[in-house]
Amino acid sequence: MPNRMQKFFELGSRRPDKRGAETRRRDFDEIYQEYDQAAAAAQAARCSQCGIPFCQVHCPVQNNIPEWLMLTAQGRLEEAYELSQATNNLPEICGRICPQDRLCEGNCVIEQAGHGTVTIGSIETYITETAWERGWVKPVVPRIERERSVGIVGAGPGALAAAEQLRRKGYQVHVYDRYDRVGGLLVYGIPNFKLEKHVVERRAELLRKSGVSFHMECEIGRDMSLEELRARHDAVLIAIGVYKAREIKVPGVGLNGVYPALDYLIAANRKGLGDEVPAFDDGSLDAAGKDMVVIGGGDTAMDCVRTAVRQGARSVKCLYRRDRQNMPGSRREVAHAEEEGVEFVWLSAPEAFLGNGRVEGVRALRMHLGIPDATGRHTPQVIEGSNYTLAADMVITALGFDPEDLPSLFDTGELTLTRWGTIKIDFRTMVTSMDGVFAAGDIVRGASLVVWAIRDGRDAAEEIHKYITAKEAARAQPAARAVA
Repeated sequence: MPNRMQKFFELGSRRPDKRGAETRRRDFDEIYQEYDQAAAAAQAARCSQCGIPFCQVHCPVQNNIPEWLMLTAQGRLEEAYELSQATNNLPEICGRICPQDRLCEGNCVIEQAGHGTVTIGSIETYITETAWERGWVKPVVPRIERERSVGIVGAGPGALAAAEQLRRKGYQVHVYDRYDRVGGLLVYGIPNFKLEKHVVERRAELLRKSGVSFHMECEIGRDMSLEELRARHDAVLIAIGVYKAREIKVPGVGLNGVYPALDYLIAANRKGLGDEVPAFDDGSLDAAGKDMVVIGGGDTAMDCVRTAVRQGARSVKCLYRRDRQNMPGSRREVAHAEEEGVEFVWLSAPEAFLGNGRVEGVRALRMHLGIPDATGRHTPQVIEGSNYTLAADMVITALGFDPEDLPSLFDTGELTLTRWGTIKIDFRTMVTSMDGVFAAGDIVRGASLVVWAIRDGRDAAEEIHKYITAKEAARAQPAARAVA
């Protein structure tokens, strides 16, 4: 077992064993094996323990990565877990699905120096899975129980992080969600080969044992008004995420066989969970035997193409208007998809979907990259007369997500929105335009990463605590004066 750090000169970067593409494309199991103790310790010992830990700087939850890497290298795994979970409520999930190549690992000092990154995500998963196996993960037991309660709308990662933090402070926490399972897109949006569902279910059960009350299949605005929720609780947190598919405006978009990404992924995940899914069972949302074309270049598009491969699609193509270097999705996910047989059609954009009632092809245009825009990304421009046709009897549009129409959803016009339709908050306090109503996660920042939702949920819990305690103090002052 390594007894010192900075072993990156002696040891190369090595991830856990990955199942072969031909094997993994036949099932929905996670593709990576777990480290054993020796491998995890060896890889953790490669950390340079640099003076400015850029891995931590670029982690949204500010994980103390160098410290828990050192503890892992020394075999002090329980301490490593305690340090890891102190800043992250869902470390076993982030270890699996965070785009580490864009965050901690991509900014690792020894990666930048050409020695290969420390495999932070895989080590984080190993630490937490070991903690579960050895019984170190325990329900929250607050030092005091408070009478005050908080209602949380949504059961995704931001909501779960806030719920746990509020229980630690002793609040009575009630979570309301429209779906029948806890986890939001962790359950219904992310495929099993990236995150097996028992991992999410295990965390939800821990929260139940911690005293969090879940009210599933309860939609605010349908089963209960937002005003009723406010009257029931001392504070409310809205953490519903963004689910509305961003539309593509080309001829033929209404043809049968053209579907939004989330419809497709939810059907696949529900089927994997054993639910009845009529739209899958009748073949509509099943890619088996079909020529599939996915439009988009983000992580959702990668989830779709890799799901289609496992469903037995005849061919799977990903159409993206920029090149590999300018795509928003994880480079690692692209590599996995290519290994599994997905064909990437770079610098191409759909001009129309073709077919007579049902999609039969995608007419696309070749693109070239012009000058960078305000974000620094090169602007795609059409090459005139370059159109060509791809055969397709199933098309998935994965262009991102926007908020739903919140005034209609919640049946209230009091909630102030931004021009993008997200909830407008005071970022210092995370409070909305409605007193006692807070918001966090994608519904505030737009479609983003799970780890950012966790950070927002933790921050919101702290601000809710400040709000409730301030109100209690204000109520106590007149009573104290009256006694005097």
